[in-house]
Amino acid sequence: MALDSMQEIFDAADASGKQFWEVVMDTDMEEREATAEQSMEKMRLTWRAMLEADDTYRGDRRSASGLVGGDGKRMRCYAAERTALSGEYLTEVIATALCTGESNACMRKIVAAPTAGACGVLPAVLIPLYHRGDFDEEAILRGLYVAAGIGAVVGYRACIAGASGGCQAEIGTASAMAAGTLTALRGGTCAQIGHATAMALKNLMGLVCDPVAGLVEVPCVKRNVIGAVNAVSCADMAIAGVESRIPVDQVIDCMGAVGRRMPVEFRETALGGLADTPFGREIKEKMQRGGTAD
Repeated sequence: MALDSMQEIFDAADASGKQFWEVVMDTDMEEREATAEQSMEKMRLTWRAMLEADDTYRGDRRSASGLVGGDGKRMRCYAAERTALSGEYLTEVIATALCTGESNACMRKIVAAPTAGACGVLPAVLIPLYHRGDFDEEAILRGLYVAAGIGAVVGYRACIAGASGGCQAEIGTASAMAAGTLTALRGGTCAQIGHATAMALKNLMGLVCDPVAGLVEVPCVKRNVIGAVNAVSCADMAIAGVESRIPVDQVIDCMGAVGRRMPVEFRETALGGLADTPFGREIKEKMQRGGTAD
């Protein structure tokens, strides 16, 4: 089956007695003519690449522009020295999102989930849970199939690229993928996965893509943080029984429509939003002269 709608996945799961993640894995096996073992091994390589990006983070690295680097280290130092307002788990979520986003800006290996600019959201919510032993690797892999299914549906029905639909399509989709994944990991039903996905997308609806100097650095890295924290809150709401009044597929369609109507200045062109502030224009001019932001 094609992953054309969330409802289609729900119906397939209901008809077969399988879980959301199993329907997605079956689709991968069918499309790639792969065995279950081959499909799972590919997902394992993806997960371990996420872990590697976090493990190899260096706080002394800076991007070529000089705009990005060191914030992940600052966040972890802060968490070690003080009791953070956000609590232990969310503090590590924030730090991991920063570390992975910075790694992307510094040209290190990351996993586009669904894009490079949104690469920090999904690992940020999963890696802390894995490191503290809440879920083993096999559970995480099953969760990643949920993320993949959600991303596939959004990509089909709407868009996942900032150039097509603004940052709502990148960070918004990543946040929806992460929210659905967390909900599944915590034992949520297909319906609850849908509600978490819908709420995460709705919360970031209309978010513009306005990279300063055209670089995937400012404000992109810190938006990974808000995408991750949004995902956690939406998963908790869904598991608590809070529902999205708008069905998830309709929310996805709406996001696509909003993206298509978004002015070109707000779709990764670096012509509007934060990129068009005095600071943003100054950085662009420096980069065009071959300098750095410093």
